Amino acid sequence: MQATYATYFVYYVLISSGFVNAFEPISTTFVVGSGVGLAAVGRTIYNYVHDGCDSKLIAFNSKGLEVALDRKLFGQHVASRVIQKAVTGFMNNKNPKKPLVLSLHGWTGTGKNFVSQLIAENLYKEGMASSFVHKFVSTAHFPHLSQIEDYKSQLQQWIKGNVTNCPRSMFIFDGVDKMYPGLIDCLKPYLGYYENLDGVSYRQAIFIFLSNAGGEKITQVALDFWKVGRDREEIKLHDLEPALSLSVFNNKKSGLWHTSLIDKNLVDFFVPFLPLEYRHVLLCGMAEMSAKGLEPDQDVVDQMARDLVYFPKSEKIFSGKGCKTIGGKLDYYT
Repeated sequence: MQATYATYFVYYVLISSGFVNAFEPISTTFVVGSGVGLAAVGRTIYNYVHDGCDSKLIAFNSKGLEVALDRKLFGQHVASRVIQKAVTGFMNNKNPKKPLVLSLHGWTGTGKNFVSQLIAENLYKEGMASSFVHKFVSTAHFPHLSQIEDYKSQLQQWIKGNVTNCPRSMFIFDGVDKMYPGLIDCLKPYLGYYENLDGVSYRQAIFIFLSNAGGEKITQVALDFWKVGRDREEIKLHDLEPALSLSVFNNKKSGLWHTSLIDKNLVDFFVPFLPLEYRHVLLCGMAEMSAKGLEPDQDVVDQMARDLVYFPKSEKIFSGKGCKTIGGKLDYYT
């Protein structure tokens, strides 16, 4: 049989917008009969070669996540505790009322992407390479304001198709602060308390938003603690979360500006990532040397850390790029 116009239209939209090449391999084989509508065709496109959740590929390791956060994530006692409790509680709940929605905030290099990786590694056998993990980068996948309505439609179909395929799917949105306002709101139906939408339940899925928005507010709280001589480990979630969510909601340059996801309380946790200090950079450097198969050298790491840029200008407490550039820097010093 020949494909209908709707088939070619959906396929053209995917190819022209870069969605087929942007994501993991998907099936573009069409099984189309007369009367097949656009939604049905879209569902066919978004199905994976791997059908359904394979229990052999999904196994949550709560202890593994706890150990990884404790040993590999530096300077983030608040985020570590929230992530561990939120993910473990959600995964242990056999009947969650809604999907888990985490919004991770902080300056670049503080560990947001790394944490999403750790979650994936302790939930899916193949970690970030799992066909059940779907990562979107705002500047790469949603670059044109003129195509925002197309992006909304495609994103909704992608999520519906993949959750239909595997309810225990994870969706990561990197650079939400660079996303066009309004785009993220297309996710609202899937993040709520509905038992199902059109026969599909989204309650077992995990949605993670990564954003630099709110970094100023987080830094100010950390700086205030430092100025009065209080240990940063005394900072609690309640010291940051209320002001953080309000700051992000009112930030016109953020993809979460006046979003219904915040207005309707669909984000379960706003997770703050504190700016990293010199001592944390040292820990990152030692860990990076080990990861590269090198013998950790305190003198080499110390020299590298001292050459980084710190802020504020007068106090020079926090690393300007966190631990993000350490891998490349160490190549120069070793």
